[in-house]
Amino acid sequence: MTLRWFDLTGRVAVVTGGGANGGNGHAIALGLASCGADIVVGDIDFPGAELTAREVQEAGRRAIACECDVARPEQIAAMFAACDREFGHVDILVNNVGIGCRSRPEELSLADWRRVLATNLDGTFLCSVEAGRRMIAAGRGGCIINISSIAGSLALGRGNFVYSVTKGGINQFTRELAVEWSPHNIRVNAIQPAQIMTPAVKRMFEDPRLSAERFRARVLEGIPLGRIGDPMDVAKAAVFLASDAASFITGHILPVDGGNMALNAGGSRVWPTED
Repeated sequence: MTLRWFDLTGRVAVVTGGGANGGNGHAIALGLASCGADIVVGDIDFPGAELTAREVQEAGRRAIACECDVARPEQIAAMFAACDREFGHVDILVNNVGIGCRSRPEELSLADWRRVLATNLDGTFLCSVEAGRRMIAAGRGGCIINISSIAGSLALGRGNFVYSVTKGGINQFTRELAVEWSPHNIRVNAIQPAQIMTPAVKRMFEDPRLSAERFRARVLEGIPLGRIGDPMDVAKAAVFLASDAASFITGHILPVDGGNMALNAGGSRVWPTED
């Protein structure tokens, strides 16, 4: 009986940033599909979105790909219109897209500040409203999952200023929306990953200015479970939150961090290139 709690057959999930680049969105799309969901893959990289959609189809589920820059409201609207045409409803939204701009606060330009907010906060808001309106009209409830970060709860330093600010905003957005839409049985939760081996993290390990071995050791000092996370770790949490196993969970911010926040070792005033 318990396995049925995780059955997503008949549900449609929209996953932003789901292109086949080895990141969290790609893993989440495949994870939801493995439990029976049909998938709308949105990504600024349309060929990458098509690759993910093809993988979902090869796994036996329906999928479409949409070019979607979540900083552009018209592309968000077009993605949900495509979902309407293909599937007729949406049950799950995963707001996965997020960008950063590493800069000391005093050196951060207003243009970069606004660029990160437009993607991380405006995009999350606009996608949620598009999905929420449809869920409310359909009267069958739904689930929204926002991909936050431990940076939303811990001051990381190291130039993560604007990124952390937006992730903190996503956490409170999650709580407020959960309360607002609970009468419609729309659950809203967030996942807070720590260091996950996404393409961005891989690039940090390959940065010639850093000693990969030393950098890895420093990162692992803050993770009690002793390993860097995998995108599938995030996908597993998303499957749980999307499923009936989490039917009484809303407004929750779930760390997927190997114990990082429990250890409270996320912050450091030392930049990676400094001793």
